[in-house]
Amino acid sequence: MDLRQLGYFVAVADAGSFSRAAVALNLAQPTLSRQIGLLEADLGQRLLERTGRGATPTEAGEALLLHARLMLDTAERAREAMRELASSPGGRVTVGLPPRVAVGLSAALVTQFRQRFPRAVITVSEGLSLHLREWLIAGRLDLALLFDPPPSPLLACEPLLREPLLLVAPAGGPRLPPRLRFAALAGHPLVLPSAPNAIRSLVDAVARPRRIALQVVAEVGSVQTVVRLVQQGVGCTVLPESALPPPGSGAPALQRAAIVAPAIRNNLVLALPKARPAIRLVRETAALLKTLDFRSLGGGA
Repeated sequence: MDLRQLGYFVAVADAGSFSRAAVALNLAQPTLSRQIGLLEADLGQRLLERTGRGATPTEAGEALLLHARLMLDTAERAREAMRELASSPGGRVTVGLPPRVAVGLSAALVTQFRQRFPRAVITVSEGLSLHLREWLIAGRLDLALLFDPPPSPLLACEPLLREPLLLVAPAGGPRLPPRLRFAALAGHPLVLPSAPNAIRSLVDAVARPRRIALQVVAEVGSVQTVVRLVQQGVGCTVLPESALPPPGSGAPALQRAAIVAPAIRNNLVLALPKARPAIRLVRETAALLKTLDFRSLGGGA
């Protein structure tokens, strides 16, 4: 018994006739009859009842038909899997990125994606990490990069970047020390991202239980705007190094001071939903994301 003979048997059973099945298979009818005969001899059972009007499965034939269809379907799935391995995957993948990451890395991500997967389409959805996390769980995204997401049994998260937060001040302001305690932030006017930004959540989570009253003079939704306000002397801010303009960018210089006691770290993770098995395109997009240079984000929104 082989798959070819099973395919011939299913074709005859579906057509209800050797002659119609032979035409559909582009085979001579005697060849088809001989192959069915070999299958029946191999199994020791008559599988098809020949009549003047065609052919119908016997009881043994009906029993085999169910198994034959499953075996042929499994074989076809195996062929598709092998074909997929041998070629670039097609389809669509939707990636969620926080605004700062999207501004800094979307061009590199889309360019490399098109080079690796010319038959596929990528959709980049921007949003705050809190919203991206909800969209990922709801099935609106295939994978996402998130800043400091709360733990969830529904998501598999892999750390990609861990950065300390810095006090950032205008170049023309009072000189900052190389390091300062977190409590000392209360003595600086601050321009902070507005909640539910992940950085703001980290700062508030440290300040609130210590009863440290921060001087928040402005709250802004865009990290890029926060940086510009600090450059213009409106106040200081708390950001990771990757959120600041890189050296040589032509942007006004900024002062930086490490925050200690306690130090605060911003964590960027790659998140995928556990409930949905990742297809090849999603797995390879995740692998591509991990190769990008996250330390060059440089002042994105």
